[in-house]
Amino acid sequence: MIAIRQLPLVILPLALAATAAPAVARAPALADAAGDYRIARSSIIHFNVPQVGGGGGIAGQFTNFSGAFRIDGRNVARSSVEFTLYPDSVRARERRIEEFLRSSAVFDTANFQTVTFRSTRVTQTGPDTATIEGALTARGKTRRERFSVALTDWNRRSISFTIRGNIRRAPYGMDVGTPIYSNVVSFDMNITGVRR
Repeated sequence: MIAIRQLPLVILPLALAATAAPAVARAPALADAAGDYRIARSSIIHFNVPQVGGGGGIAGQFTNFSGAFRIDGRNVARSSVEFTLYPDSVRARERRIEEFLRSSAVFDTANFQTVTFRSTRVTQTGPDTATIEGALTARGKTRRERFSVALTDWNRRSISFTIRGNIRRAPYGMDVGTPIYSNVVSFDMNITGVRR
């Protein structure tokens, strides 16, 4: 279920890469945005697993995470991001759903306390957009995942962006409930980085 909407975790330098375009009024020059950032606690990480054929699905968010990213001022492709998500912090509409998500059927938080993402490639796709690829590790399994990033706000001390992505649950051993529930987890994140 760790489909970190192409989270996880992931997931940050894409927006960073988007800062390279000088023509867009909202996008800062790469040199201005360059530097090291920590991910602010005010960031929001939402996820959704649709129910096939309609219905409520499972939606929630994570409240405990940490991470940092670096924007390379000379070459956005050399930017990087590291992100750690603590699945024990998952929140959903009902307590029983939270307990199910923490159980051995999904995140197995008793044996796997973190989900991590480390970027391997950042590619600018537009004046304020990018994609980031990297290694996502959940339940002891590591796979390459990709996220889309869009710059939303920037000043000299912080930068904000949205990150979206879809991750298949089955490769991480979290395919419980399929085919009633989709094998794809969609992530929708609003990430703020504070300059260090």
